[in-house]
Amino acid sequence: MDTCVINTPLGFTQIEGDTNGIISIKVLNYKAIPSKLIPDSLKSCAEQLQDYFEGNRTNFSIKQNPKGTDFQKKVWDALTKIPYGKTLSYLELSKQLGDVKAIRAVANANGKNPLWIVVPCHRVIGTDGSLTGYAGGLHRKQWLLNHESPVTQQSLF
Repeated sequence: MDTCVINTPLGFTQIEGDTNGIISIKVLNYKAIPSKLIPDSLKSCAEQLQDYFEGNRTNFSIKQNPKGTDFQKKVWDALTKIPYGKTLSYLELSKQLGDVKAIRAVANANGKNPLWIVVPCHRVIGTDGSLTGYAGGLHRKQWLLNHESPVTQQSLF
């Protein structure tokens, strides 16, 4: 298993994977030392994440290999279909997956997403538009949604 750490505007991020694909991307809640050398199997992912944070990428084309149940993988796949700059409620996501009663299971699978940002679980919000639960912290979720927002703040002066 290859591992590297990159620095992002939201903190140090650890990427894990191998030639079969990226297994995990997670933001760390502590200071870390960025990797001087990034393994070949992780280079594309690290570069695409940097492009995303620089505002030069709206989707990802990395080989993914997350570990999870079939249901979790179905939810994660649905998350990748939420367009950049858009949000969807947990209820809407449950409806898209064919079972409105599965809302809690969908929310649970969303919370176990191992591929931070690449599988955009931050784009799922409460039915009332509220920012609900986010493993990386609500401040990061808000930052990501602002980063992807097509609306830019105009200067008052």
